[in-house]
Amino acid sequence: MDTQKQTICWEETEKQILSPYAALSSETKGRERPETSDCPYRTAYQRDRDRVLHCKSFRRLKHKTQVFLAPEGDHYRTRLTHTLEVAQIARTIARALRLNEDLTEAIALAHDLGHTPFGHAGERCLDRLMDEGFRHYEQSARVVERLENTGRGLNLTWEVRDGIRRHTKGDWAATLEGRIVRWADQIAYVNHDMDDAIRAGVLREENVPLEIHINLGDCTAARIDRLVGAMIQASGEDIAMDPAVEPYFHQLHGFMYEHLYLNSEAKREESKVDGIVSALFAHFMANPDKLPEEYTLIREQDGTARAVCDYIAGMTDNFALEMYHDVFVPRGWSVVLR
Repeated sequence: MDTQKQTICWEETEKQILSPYAALSSETKGRERPETSDCPYRTAYQRDRDRVLHCKSFRRLKHKTQVFLAPEGDHYRTRLTHTLEVAQIARTIARALRLNEDLTEAIALAHDLGHTPFGHAGERCLDRLMDEGFRHYEQSARVVERLENTGRGLNLTWEVRDGIRRHTKGDWAATLEGRIVRWADQIAYVNHDMDDAIRAGVLREENVPLEIHINLGDCTAARIDRLVGAMIQASGEDIAMDPAVEPYFHQLHGFMYEHLYLNSEAKREESKVDGIVSALFAHFMANPDKLPEEYTLIREQDGTARAVCDYIAGMTDNFALEMYHDVFVPRGWSVVLR
């Protein structure tokens, strides 16, 4: 087939096989900046997915905390593995509902690109330091719109950017695909955080309330399967969860907050995060010339605080620790005798 016709063929295939409620690639609201040519064999949403997958911010997610700070072991989730699990859950739901799987995957892969080092502890610190506050979902949108690609952003479609910005709180995404990602994010983190907590010895499966075991399942895989099925069964013109199952999902969520997210033993290292992030923020505010050159334009247009925030938010855990050590920890020295 002529490659120039393949994209049109994909767009026509979407019209034939997808649900009437799906967001079609051919009907996208487009990009912020017009592009001179389309890809001859990928739709707009497929291109967005690939742009996210190949960007630097996506690669850095592998060294950012999910729940446990600097865990000792190879099998704990990072922000990257969380993102991949969200994408898998979201794609499963989208495929079953005959919605646009490419759009769903693009949103899912990008939804946490703006997350800070040290997980939500880092986010809370930047939220306190910034006058306008800091929310990782807004930062994720900023990454793809402004920070990636040496300040030009990824120029993603409106639908992907809308799904990223609305994946956590506030108004729901305009597309059903974006709404799926919001649900999939919650299903993923509640279940895999429990799996990590059990691995860490913070929780035991027998601690989980009996009602959750009976109605959702007695292991991570069973619970995810039950919740995904409940989404597929209840969704149609909108995305919803089976009302017979949803109360137990909220109960599971509440259980995790009480026994993990607010658990002093699991979070004992997080008290140190505020000191690290605050110190780095103060250092770069006092020495903005120490920021990388790529943040010069941000300083000029949005102010020093915004540039410092963008820089710190983009750091991995290890990079932030190394930067703190380099700036604040005295180095040893030696005298060379001649």
